[in-house]
Amino acid sequence: MKAIIQRVTCAKVTVGDELVSSIGRGLCVLVGISSDDNASDVEWMARKLLNLRLFENPSTGKRWSESVVDLQLEMLCVSQFTLYHRLKGNRPDFSRAMQGPEAQQLYESLLQRMRNEYAMERILDGRFGAMMQVHVVNDGPVTLEIESPVPSEYERQKLQRACERNAKSDKPVGRKGTDGGAEGTSGKVCKESESSS
Repeated sequence: MKAIIQRVTCAKVTVGDELVSSIGRGLCVLVGISSDDNASDVEWMARKLLNLRLFENPSTGKRWSESVVDLQLEMLCVSQFTLYHRLKGNRPDFSRAMQGPEAQQLYESLLQRMRNEYAMERILDGRFGAMMQVHVVNDGPVTLEIESPVPSEYERQKLQRACERNAKSDKPVGRKGTDGGAEGTSGKVCKESESSS
């Protein structure tokens, strides 16, 4: 999962003449979802976006010390499949991006996780799959790119062994979530392992 993060004084998303969302000071985040992403990427990205220190402390003036949560600011997220492109000559190819309903489900789970951990009314978004216009006043300018880490070879092998055991026992397996429950089903987990190997 990849994000282009801009510190803004204001930002808004329109679809045609309709205003979909707008924020004041905070972050505008373009979110790209790859075909290999899963619930672990959502968890990592939500934590990073809420805790990135991109603002100065208003009382001390110290830069890079405060997050959106610290200052109770807003965040506008916009789904952006074109972040997972590769160029074939001069033409972009988007085959690395996750498609349709599966991508929308992961994107919405990212929004929901941040709303649950921060504030429902301070995490806004555009309109998934729509032709949007994003209007941004970049403050600084400050723009960062972050991407969730690729699992290590050890983690991939561990996941593959779990999938092989599951194939024999026919029981669902998954990574443990923060609430202690398993995330995903055996089919999805094994598919992820195969696609990353």
